[in-house]
Amino acid sequence: MTGPRARSESRYPDAAFALYTLGAGNFVVGVGAFVVIGILSPVMQDLSLSKSGAGLLLTTYSLAYALASPFVVALTGRFDRRDVMVAGLVLFLAGTLASALAGSYDLLLAARILTAAGGALFTPVASSAGVGLVSPVERARALGIVFGGLTLAQVAGVPLGSYLGYALGWHAAFWVVAVVGLVILPALLRLVPRGIKVPSPSPAALFTVLGKGRLMLAVAFTALFCAALYVVYTFLGPMLEARFGLGANGVTIFLVVFGIGAVAGNALGAVLVGRMGPDRSLIVLALTQIVLMPALMSTPVGVPLALALTLVWSLCAWSFMVPQQARLVELGPQFQGLLLALNASAIYLGASLGATIGSATLDRASFAALGPVAAGVAALSLISVILAARVRD
Repeated sequence: MTGPRARSESRYPDAAFALYTLGAGNFVVGVGAFVVIGILSPVMQDLSLSKSGAGLLLTTYSLAYALASPFVVALTGRFDRRDVMVAGLVLFLAGTLASALAGSYDLLLAARILTAAGGALFTPVASSAGVGLVSPVERARALGIVFGGLTLAQVAGVPLGSYLGYALGWHAAFWVVAVVGLVILPALLRLVPRGIKVPSPSPAALFTVLGKGRLMLAVAFTALFCAALYVVYTFLGPMLEARFGLGANGVTIFLVVFGIGAVAGNALGAVLVGRMGPDRSLIVLALTQIVLMPALMSTPVGVPLALALTLVWSLCAWSFMVPQQARLVELGPQFQGLLLALNASAIYLGASLGATIGSATLDRASFAALGPVAAGVAALSLISVILAARVRD
């Protein structure tokens, strides 16, 4: 969001700087949330965990985030949005430091819950603030910038965490996240203005939203779509090790390719909204997941083609967020803060559900079974879009 046109349509003179700062905050939150995926094998070896026990590290974070986000956003509705984001980032950093210092599985789980509480406060408020910083015509682009931090975390953060986890031990990955967060905190204080005008969420409004079937079906798409994605993504590293005999470098390359697809997908999502509208975009993206995930997990291919499939899969998967957020803001503009909080919760609820489904699948079958199971969950996300269009509250 640069240039004279962007500045003329923004509600705040330094909106571009603020948006990219919010995106940077989401970057560190995204790395802290998903770095476990890149260091899953080192954590399993160091703490003597089973696959399901290691998956619980992501599941615990996701559940804590999903349960906390809408309530903490509603309870902090009367406070300035920047102050809430600062508090969320500080809490997130405290949990990350505790993760870096954790010497046991139980302490690491507790630290992940604290980290999730901070992320639950920061990310949805950042999305709402991003919308409040610009005029309606720039809304989709603003959401793309703010949420782009989470997708960029897939490119740089998770692969870097994976490399550090294999080379220096998994504690090092959390230390790096904490250092980056400490750099972003003063930028947040300096570049994001106070007094951003957005609808103030409240506990009463939260229960109103929860009672609207169409809105909840719309939010359910995110949970189901992400669940399908994380059935496969949670165990991508161990699958690559088992299927292709890859080590740290090979797994990191795949994660980088996945991340490149995620960033490109975030940009593609904004284009799809303009050309197809939110609903049609989400239908097309759900259909691509139904096809791509079984192909990736069970088609007998070599490493080069598996890399290509991973890129296309990630591109189509991470294109969903801008259309989904734009759809929610259109469906309930007066509830946008709460809807974006519920949507953020749904991301992590979906990740938790997907990790749990993936763990249960691996307890009974091979890695190849993850693809068809994930496709079945993606089909449910497709059905949710169709049903939401027919419901009238």
